[in-house]
Amino acid sequence: MVQIGKSVVIKGELSGSEDLTIEGQVEGKIELRQNVLNIGPNSKIKAQIFAKQVVVQGEVIGNVTASEKVDIRDAGSVDGDITSPKVAIAEGAHFRGSIDMQRGGAKPAEPAKVAAPPAPAPAPAPAPAAKA
Repeated sequence: MVQIGKSVVIKGELSGSEDLTIEGQVEGKIELRQNVLNIGPNSKIKAQIFAKQVVVQGEVIGNVTASEKVDIRDAGSVDGDITSPKVAIAEGAHFRGSIDMQRGGAKPAEPAKVAAPPAPAPAPAPAPAAKA
């Protein structure tokens, strides 16, 4: 587990193959596709995030994509869209954006094909008139 301290400011792209905890500030892009990203309570993130799991206790402005789960804790804040098969938002957390919970690798469903309407049934033959 690698930790970025409170006083550290990073601008640009951040990528790696280890779990990461951020307590400082990051602007740009964070890519940890096979790992867990913990965003600490004092952190301020303005970035596109790609990770296996994302736990938000601080502030995130930007879209978050996780292959397993996004968890916004009670003091956490996300302003951006979330894409993940599992999303948890604690009571007291802040979230503004949209959520896409498609399972990983799932393709959008194809639109149903509309069948032609059935031909109208023939009108019944008129009954013979009765003679008086």
